[in-house]
Amino acid sequence: MPTTTRHGVRPLGSADLEAFLALAERDPVVNVFAIYRARTTSLEPRWLGGEVWGRFANGELVAACHVGANLVPIQATADDARAFAERALTRSRSVSTIVGPHDAVRVFWDSVADSWGSPRECRWEQPHLVIDTPPLVEADHRVRRTTRQDLPELYPACVAMYTEEVGVSPEAGGGADLYRARVSQLTSRGWSFARFDEGRVVFKAEVACATEDAAQVQGVWVPPDRRGEGLATAGMAAVVDFVQHEIAPVVSLYVNEWNTPARRAYEAVGFRETMRFSTVMF
Repeated sequence: MPTTTRHGVRPLGSADLEAFLALAERDPVVNVFAIYRARTTSLEPRWLGGEVWGRFANGELVAACHVGANLVPIQATADDARAFAERALTRSRSVSTIVGPHDAVRVFWDSVADSWGSPRECRWEQPHLVIDTPPLVEADHRVRRTTRQDLPELYPACVAMYTEEVGVSPEAGGGADLYRARVSQLTSRGWSFARFDEGRVVFKAEVACATEDAAQVQGVWVPPDRRGEGLATAGMAAVVDFVQHEIAPVVSLYVNEWNTPARRAYEAVGFRETMRFSTVMF
């Protein structure tokens, strides 16, 4: 029988932070987003912009689920995912994305699909890639950290990448100010990297979240007319160098299964697949 929310699922708060971190740090690379969010918010709902649910067994936290703009299962078995789905069905859908390890996302989605409506897209087999060694190829030394002065050129490139990747502009529905603030925030943190040729972005990538153990890269992009030149391979080697020396020793990302050029570039740099992620987008 499916586990119900009566069997140990409740929202977590700041008093649960230590237990949550102990759970998530069982896999500090896969769970880097959850760990980063927990440390920056102390699991306080007003800072989370949502909740983190925990599932307990015999008083011990055994699984969790981040429920904000992104719903992310953490160390969740199939039984845990069904329990979180049952809780999710007690409220209307507020998340725009379900993302995380394939098995947990698949079970969660199968449990809520009839009630949550048709997603815009499902990406079921996204390789989750990791590199914890130096890059295997020479880095592009023209890749550098971006600055606020780069925003007039960088921001349109970020919009183009997001629109191509997600299928919807981040500026849709009045989201331009929020997205611009996000791009600026990553630049201010030193988490945004790009190569500029004659003032134009020809490669870019960002660190989305990081801990002392791992950093997750997102937003890797080369303009369509410059693809096939090796910019992504050498550019990612530069990003890995920056991250490993200055942010965290392990770099991770996940990529769409069908994106063969990107997967070849990451493989050339030295990334290896460790598991599959899935993403359901609304």
